[in-house]
Amino acid sequence: MTGHFEPQPGGGAAVPLDEVEISILRSLAVQLMELLGPGEEAGESESDDLLASIFNDGPSEPPADPVLARLFPDAYGGPDLVPDDDVRAASAEFRRYTENDLRSRKREDALALIRALDTLAPAGDRATLRLDPGECRQWLGALNDLRLAIGTRLEVTDEEDGGELLRLPDGDPRKPMVMAYLWLGGLQETLVESLMG
Repeated sequence: MTGHFEPQPGGGAAVPLDEVEISILRSLAVQLMELLGPGEEAGESESDDLLASIFNDGPSEPPADPVLARLFPDAYGGPDLVPDDDVRAASAEFRRYTENDLRSRKREDALALIRALDTLAPAGDRATLRLDPGECRQWLGALNDLRLAIGTRLEVTDEEDGGELLRLPDGDPRKPMVMAYLWLGGLQETLVESLMG
């Protein structure tokens, strides 16, 4: 897995991907969508009842799953870090009014990644994915969420942990996820550089 993003004339970015890379990215994005849970019901549109959707209460408690807790962190440090009842109440209130929208955006980003990959038909052993600036922003969101999810499962707490995990023996069952984590980091970094350059 060596592909990296390059800037495109007029904005956006492109990356060559082989069939295995396409399959891995798509699989990870599908798993992320499954973890995030279902979105709007089929046939339901944003315009059906926009006002109701704005005031639709979300959860007030942090998710039990560590990955979801990382993707949807407490706004004010969480009850373990700030034992103040007022701060806990404010954090719960913030979550109640923001998590549904954040969850929806994360689903949209992952779905944009899947849809872009589904347009590729590798010629020979590689295909070039070209993203416009809007798609790049969604890809950045999805790549970040995928790295956070994998990093949480691997219990990565800082950059040194990633280096330690890289030295795992090939027989370690975590090794494929470590390689995916590092590869996604490279994609994310080169996409950011492409957009800034």
